[in-house]
Amino acid sequence: MISQISIILLFHFILSWFGHAEGASLTFNVVKFGAKPDGNTDSTQPFLRAWASACAAATTTTTIYVPKGRYLLRSAEFRGPCKSRIKVQIDGTLVAPMDHRALQNSDYWILFIQVNRISVFGGNLDAKGAGLWSCKTSGQSCPTGARSITFNWVNDAQISGLTSINSQLMHLVINSCKNVKVSNVKIIAPDLSPNTDGIHVQSSTGVTITNSIIKTGDDCISIGPGTRNLWIEKIQCGPGHGISIGSLGRNFDEDGVENVTVINSVFSGSDNGLRIKTWARPSKGFVRNVSYRNIVMKNVDNPIIIDQNYCPNNQGCPSQGSGIKISQVTYQNIVGTSATQVAMRFDCSHTNPCSGIKLRDIKLTYLKKTKAQSFCKNVAGSSGGVIMPENCL
Repeated sequence: MISQISIILLFHFILSWFGHAEGASLTFNVVKFGAKPDGNTDSTQPFLRAWASACAAATTTTTIYVPKGRYLLRSAEFRGPCKSRIKVQIDGTLVAPMDHRALQNSDYWILFIQVNRISVFGGNLDAKGAGLWSCKTSGQSCPTGARSITFNWVNDAQISGLTSINSQLMHLVINSCKNVKVSNVKIIAPDLSPNTDGIHVQSSTGVTITNSIIKTGDDCISIGPGTRNLWIEKIQCGPGHGISIGSLGRNFDEDGVENVTVINSVFSGSDNGLRIKTWARPSKGFVRNVSYRNIVMKNVDNPIIIDQNYCPNNQGCPSQGSGIKISQVTYQNIVGTSATQVAMRFDCSHTNPCSGIKLRDIKLTYLKKTKAQSFCKNVAGSSGGVIMPENCL
């Protein structure tokens, strides 16, 4: 019969091999689960085994440690709930397969789902997206592609110090989450890479995104239906399509967007700056209580734009009017240069005109040294301070 002392010794041996205890925490090193830092050996299963052990550990905090090196990962789902707070410390680089067909139509590369109290610190993600982009531009039959890192139904999360390059689709997705803090991330993809949104937020409450650099081929930050209490601060955006609320109104029964703040940010050479974009079709959705403050534009095509007439190929928009109700949107201290003559464009819905649009201290000039212009359609609001280009509200 195995003695109690033997069981204790065996337990400590297992801990010493797979993870080591530090007070009220445990650390699990993926290398000890079989991960190889050579960039060629498939380390997906070792990462999943490390996650399973960490998730099952009943302690205050559990750390999954990824040492320096390159680790090849295929689609990996890290599912909760877990018994303790999980910290993922990445000192190395996670690399996707070179063959863009390897991830198939999984929609995700790295997925955290139904996990509460999780932190992801540091690390690099290299999704090898160029193969899929090339496939799409060649007109071949291609896989859908995968988002690089996704958080679904995750509460109380922190993502800090992460660098993501060359995502097949969106780099970082926050979906159906509460209380998520994103800081000091760096996102990079070529300006012509399709659908490579930097950060996408939808159906989430209490998300903050701060101190980050985003250079990509689609929206720097895209904001989808059901987003509430979103704070965005100190973002460097460009190239890219700006910070976009929308597209909204694709579906009739769609949740709204409210309480969004974007402050102290710089847009450089982006296709758009501050954009709200909705389908020209009926919808129950809305956008309200949005504040843009202290923004610098450098050679931006559309510094300020509301477009409620989005309807690709003029299909599926029977009345050519958006049902999304846009109200209480404030633009304050927006300065810089526009790469197009129309620096402010409010192209609102004829069925649901924009209301409560507020302009305060706007100074946007046209790079061609001719006077910048503004465009207003179906919009009402107020202005104060210096307004350049000329106010059309």
